[in-house]
Amino acid sequence: MVALAALAVAVYALVSAPSGDTSASTADQTTDPKTRVCNAFALVRNAVSLQTNANLGPEPVATQAVAANARLATLGGGQFLLSRLDGEVPDDLAEAVRTFANNLEYIGMGQLAGTPADDANQVTRMNDAQTAATQISELCQ
Repeated sequence: MVALAALAVAVYALVSAPSGDTSASTADQTTDPKTRVCNAFALVRNAVSLQTNANLGPEPVATQAVAANARLATLGGGQFLLSRLDGEVPDDLAEAVRTFANNLEYIGMGQLAGTPADDANQVTRMNDAQTAATQISELCQ
């Protein structure tokens, strides 16, 4: 029941997001492939950080809502990044983004499957994602 309520809150938040000019729409408006992917990476990193660190209080429904939004940002962020890669993105950047995005997707699926954060595979994925994120940040400078 709590999970269903959290899912409903997450879906409502996604559907009711304002449709005005936001960072998401700006990320795809450039014709430069590197800038486009770097903007998408910054957007995803911000979304994952914001949703993972949200604090709606100690109530069980609030805790589940935060967890659901964090998982949504993680899974959706990975897919969002992968969908922005094309043959025009520099190879080194594309490879780092693929590594980061794939790890995000596996982390998110692990979270949905109930894998604890201290699971060896999850820890490895988180470390690999952080390494790739650092590399992307350097390549995007």
